[in-house]
Amino acid sequence: MNFEGLDPGLAEYAPAMHSALDPVLDAHLNPSLLQNVELDPEGVALEALPVQESVHIMEGVYSELHSVVAEVGVPVSVSHFDLHEEMLWVGSHGGHATSFFGPTLERYSSFQVNGSDDIRQIQSLENGILFLTKNNLKYMARGGLIIFDYLLDESEDMHSLLLTDSSTLLIGGLQNHILEIDLNTVQETQKYTVETPGVTIMRQTNRFFFCGHTSGKVSLRDLRTFKVEHEFDAFSGSLSDFDVHGNLLATCGFSSRLTGLACDRFLKVYDLRMMRAITPLQVHVDPAFLRFIPTYTSRLAIISQSGQCQFCEPTGLANPADIFHVNPVGPLLMTFDVSASKQALAFGDSEGCVHLWTDSPEPSFNPYSRETEFALPCLVDSLPPLDWSQDLLPLSLIPVPLTTDTLLSDWPAANSAPAPRRAPPVDAEILRTMKKVGFIGYAPNPRTRLRNQIPYRLKESDSEFDSFSQVTESPIGREEEPHLHMVSKKYRKVTIKYSKLGLEDFDFKHYNKTLFAGLEPHIPNAYCNCMIQVLYFLEPVRCLIQNHLCQKEFCLACELGFLFHMLDLSRGDPCQGSNFLRAFRTIPEASALGLILADSDEASGKGNLARLIQRWNRFILTQLHQDLQELEVPQAYRGAGGSSFCSSGDSVIGQLFSCEMENCSLCRCGSETVRASSTLLFTLSYPEGSNSDKTGKNCDFAQVLKRSICLEQNTQAWCDNCEKYQPTIQTRNIRHLPDILVINCEVNSLKEADFWRMQAEVAFKMAIKKHSGEISKNKEFALADWKELGSPEGMLMCPSIEELKNVWLPFSIQMKMTKNKGLDVCNWTDGDEMQWGPARAEEEHGVYVYDLMATVVHILDSRTGGSLVAHIKVGETYHQRKEGVTHQQWYLFNDFLIEPIDKHEAVQFDMNWKVPAILYYIKRNLNSKYNLNIKNPIEASVLLAEASLARKQRKTHTTFIPLMLNEMPQVGDLVGLDAEFVTLNEEEAELRSDGTKSTIKPSQMSVARITCVRGQGPNEGIPFIDDYISTQEQVVDYLTQYSGIKPGDLDAKISSKHLTTLKSTYLKLRFLIDIGVKFVGHGLQKDFRVINLMVPKDQVLDTVYLFHMPRKRMISLRFLAWYFLDAAVFSSVLAL
Repeated sequence: MNFEGLDPGLAEYAPAMHSALDPVLDAHLNPSLLQNVELDPEGVALEALPVQESVHIMEGVYSELHSVVAEVGVPVSVSHFDLHEEMLWVGSHGGHATSFFGPTLERYSSFQVNGSDDIRQIQSLENGILFLTKNNLKYMARGGLIIFDYLLDESEDMHSLLLTDSSTLLIGGLQNHILEIDLNTVQETQKYTVETPGVTIMRQTNRFFFCGHTSGKVSLRDLRTFKVEHEFDAFSGSLSDFDVHGNLLATCGFSSRLTGLACDRFLKVYDLRMMRAITPLQVHVDPAFLRFIPTYTSRLAIISQSGQCQFCEPTGLANPADIFHVNPVGPLLMTFDVSASKQALAFGDSEGCVHLWTDSPEPSFNPYSRETEFALPCLVDSLPPLDWSQDLLPLSLIPVPLTTDTLLSDWPAANSAPAPRRAPPVDAEILRTMKKVGFIGYAPNPRTRLRNQIPYRLKESDSEFDSFSQVTESPIGREEEPHLHMVSKKYRKVTIKYSKLGLEDFDFKHYNKTLFAGLEPHIPNAYCNCMIQVLYFLEPVRCLIQNHLCQKEFCLACELGFLFHMLDLSRGDPCQGSNFLRAFRTIPEASALGLILADSDEASGKGNLARLIQRWNRFILTQLHQDLQELEVPQAYRGAGGSSFCSSGDSVIGQLFSCEMENCSLCRCGSETVRASSTLLFTLSYPEGSNSDKTGKNCDFAQVLKRSICLEQNTQAWCDNCEKYQPTIQTRNIRHLPDILVINCEVNSLKEADFWRMQAEVAFKMAIKKHSGEISKNKEFALADWKELGSPEGMLMCPSIEELKNVWLPFSIQMKMTKNKGLDVCNWTDGDEMQWGPARAEEEHGVYVYDLMATVVHILDSRTGGSLVAHIKVGETYHQRKEGVTHQQWYLFNDFLIEPIDKHEAVQFDMNWKVPAILYYIKRNLNSKYNLNIKNPIEASVLLAEASLARKQRKTHTTFIPLMLNEMPQVGDLVGLDAEFVTLNEEEAELRSDGTKSTIKPSQMSVARITCVRGQGPNEGIPFIDDYISTQEQVVDYLTQYSGIKPGDLDAKISSKHLTTLKSTYLKLRFLIDIGVKFVGHGLQKDFRVINLMVPKDQVLDTVYLFHMPRKRMISLRFLAWYFLDAAVFSSVLAL
């Protein structure tokens, strides 16, 4: 509301008129003690100031019922009747909110909403209350707990909000746009531009949005498009208030006079049917607020700031007899609101008092209010007497006098031992409903226990409680506790323990003693780490992806190639796929498929990880296929055998993974329809009723795979011959087999899990029978004698009994195309290879042998929510590059935990906790068909001048000079580097019982600015890169005091900086790293980590470590600049 131009005389009053309201306090009383205590005129604390009992409330005539002090001396800025409960909400200029219950105005709750700004509007919802301040929207429960806190841009100046439906909110202010907020996701969904800035009041009917502007105009906007349908120029000065009822729009405001703005006593009334003004209504008070009160007629309530109130009909004449006076404690009325039932009016004044006027002795604020929840009463007075003779009676409940003598309970240290009680676990309902703000969690009380009472377990149940002890910090290297869990330690979900130094002192070598790189799990949607590792260890895929580079900003193939390059350079240090996952989150298809998890769902394991990773597997193959489909097939990937499958319009991903098929649809009329298609993976289809057969029928994996590939099913389909939907038999025939066979296991229910379990038991019995028969066909065999089979004295080396348990999956399968378009599939063993020979198997007999390369499994762990791990058979080329040896080995990849395993462990699935999800089979001798050379696709042209994304960039603000062709860096050249960052997600931490802070999840940072400076040449010291990185993600903190980044600098619409994409700047740094320059800077390890770059240590000159003394703290850049250069490096940033 705009109060400019108000008559100054309204604020002038004689002190004698209000002398009775000045409380007289004791001179020895500390005034700060009364900050939150309401005082009556005599200085006595009060809750409400009731009207004298002699005042009689007449039905239909508004009279004052109660007055109450919300906050002494602080003006009331807004009042609002709760739409769901019998409550009145009041906000103050000091950012404090207070609620009162019922017509007696009993104080219900009181809490601080904002520490510096006033509350400008309040809106009640079913589960809480929305509070709007200058640049902050806060949603809080009625008791004061924060549900969410949405920070707006610092340049915003918001004044009004409008709830369009249960989950959509419009926010307007003095700027030239209106924001649309989705309350379910707490995100900005739309930004509507308004032609006339300054929207301070908003209303809604079933036809229009009404926006009141500070310029005195009222605009009518379409409900769907928000376009202006009509506009009324109500007042020449400013608009004070307006309201809509039926077909009438009434406004009040200020008009321009020679001496300034003056309150206009004519109310402008408009007919919304004809969209024109009708006769103005002249009133006898200076209108500041107005509301329709349509109880019997469409009468208007007009309120002045001096406390006068007049009722009149909008189409009639105002009668001076209809004026009554509100007696405010302060000189001015600041706010006015009408209840939903129209039975109550609320006024707030400049001294913090609220006045309730009603038209009935027992009014209700809403027609149908729900019951209000109150705090439980104190139960101390109702407790039974204490029996001190009871052994379990807490002695602390018995009051004792203070004494300086030694108590009887003070046993000597020699006769006592500390035995602290372990804290009981937190109620599961509290953890489920908890909302985190910073590192503090808030949850409603489930009322399952008495107040302030926690029952402790007795000694006889201590052993049961111990089973809930916390999982050990490291899943390997410690003795197994037999009662902990059935999940093996190396398969458990691994977490990073953060300290004050972050990750610098975390021992990753304890989890990974190989030279292969793990992936860090703390990034959102990092559940796909195991699948990234599988794709990386597919040699043709790795080379193909690293050779790819395109101009698309968010290309998964490009980002995956950058990540693969980091995995190549790493020597056992973990990497993170932050840039890849950032591009992944921007793809609409990923969100539509439900592949993007919220942090809470990922941490608690609410999603079905097995089903999720299988959908992700299909999505990534399809996305890579689409990204590469229109590109020309690289020269390095023209197969040596010249495969006829890869057409000119297909991608190399299609050549590797795609399987050509014929889908035949046979109607019962005899009509057959054949159409060609292709698929990148297959889903296992299990026999019907397999789990009901408990006799243990043998069913080879090859049979199930053949049934899944050559699928036959009965379904309703359109028949062109019959011209209607008919029952048809649909069959699928294979025309060409892929080089890499990808299988989704689809074990998503107990039925499929029982099938795997039953087939593993049958295979185990058959394996025992087979190996025992090889020793002696006539001799009875006992399991206890199994060890002799593997001994040197035995006739044949056989696997141990543990290696044969829970195994149904073969290491190799044989697939053969028949002449009648059929497919034969069978398990392949080493004995079959000895019979056929490795070369003849494919060339002479038309047989394709596929070897198991990777299995992705879902670890079921109720304690951690489960996780995904991968067993990968790492080939010779990877070992040659990393370790200088040529051999093959199976490894377990569990995020940053990497451990070599026996090959039988890759196919053993205990369905109680280890469930198969994805299988990868590759053709034997696949790598020999491809030229696996990698050519770096990044060229020197990435360092040349480029256009900025910012629309408003001015050439006079150029802060760097791009490199010329004769300035291209060479090996060993020095380049100064500095990066600035913004915060996307705040750090999550908890306070331990000893008061120390423990980091649960670090803050998520995003690079905002990268600057590179020449280290030699005639332009030494001049930057050649100064890029501001455009971001589409919500920024929580711009860290302006350290980075100098301001809101708007990263927005292409309003930024005046040299704005680029992250990919464009990333390519520049990658080129500098690849040519071998040396980077000079301070804290470069953290910079490269957030940028997501792997830089060899010999190319980094970091002043953090150059000037670091052993066992001493790190030296800051500010101190180094002051000591060596006599300069204050952050003074210019702080002055911005």
